[in-house]
Amino acid sequence: MSDSKSKPRGPNYPQRALQAALTGSATDPVRRALWLDDLEQQLRPCLPPALAPHCRLANVAGERLVFIVDSPVWRAKLRLASAELLDAARSIGLTVTEVTVKISLSPLHPPLRADGPATTPVTDASRKALAAVLASLETPNSSGDTTPGSRRGGRKR
Repeated sequence: MSDSKSKPRGPNYPQRALQAALTGSATDPVRRALWLDDLEQQLRPCLPPALAPHCRLANVAGERLVFIVDSPVWRAKLRLASAELLDAARSIGLTVTEVTVKISLSPLHPPLRADGPATTPVTDASRKALAAVLASLETPNSSGDTTPGSRRGGRKR
């Protein structure tokens, strides 16, 4: 009798799925995005350290490198660093002659909090309401004490 169990997927399954997704002409935008991301990783070390978190390579349009920054101040600083960027781009094989800088209205990289998700402080009214709810859940046990979390008229879980 043949083995009817399906074969487990090997460690190369995600790689095969990626290759399948990257076949055909519809995936040209995906390939371009991956290429731009790789190019940005190569150019990022050439940026001044203070500028790097505030800009992102958006496109290579003809002979132009197009960057997006998050404020006019960083636009000016990137334009000052454009000669080094052009030299670095030429050293990796691009035939670029100018840097164009656009300003984004939204932040390029949303700030990440080290202490987890953003929290709002608890108001006194919320604290009192929570205390009232907790008090309503407490029921007296056989010794007359209250047991937090027990249900009224029901059994304990």
